[in-house]
Order: sequence, then C-alpha cells, then structure tokens
Amino acid sequence: MAKETKLQKILKEMYVELYKASTPSADFEELMKNAPINEQGKKVIDYMAYEIDKNEFDNIVDTIMSKHKVSKNDQHRLKMSIYLGASPKYKKNGGY
Repeated sequence: MAKETKLQKILKEMYVELYKASTPSADFEELMKNAPINEQGKKVIDYMAYEIDKNEFDNIVDTIMSKHKVSKNDQHRLKMSIYLGASPKYKKNGGY
C-alpha cells in the first residue's frame, strides 16, 4: 500500500470530523472498513444517509486547513476533493 501524502492525511482528517459531526454521527474509519466494493474496485459509502449543517461543514474544513497551514493552492484542491467526494450531504437554513 502506498504511503499517504500530507494532503491525503488532511483529507482523511476532514472526513473523520465531518462524519463525527453529522446526523447520525458516524466513525469514518468504521465506515471505510465496512464499505462494500463497487465494480471499479472502490469502496462505497452511503454519504446521503448522513447530513451536516452547511456552516458546520465549512467551519470543520476551514479549521483543519488552518491547523495544517495549507497553502491557497492546496486549499482549493482539498475543497474540491471534499465537496466532490463522499462527504455527508449538508443542509442550509433547514433546506438542501
């Protein structure tokens, strides 16, 4: 298995915190461990079963990037990965 890069570790930390703060709360490590494998050989998480407030979502992402002093370029890469990845769905002002 390839060694995780710094950005992969930060992305994983984001997922852990986002799922911990979601409703229902979940352990991202357990979700990954128990995730089924699709036909492309990738793990599949039912991210639509979890939701998080949009402001809390953004706060978690921004706090973790600030903690790790992520460059502006890498911030953009991480945000694209988290928004397009298997993060919990988010709600804004009671809606989606």
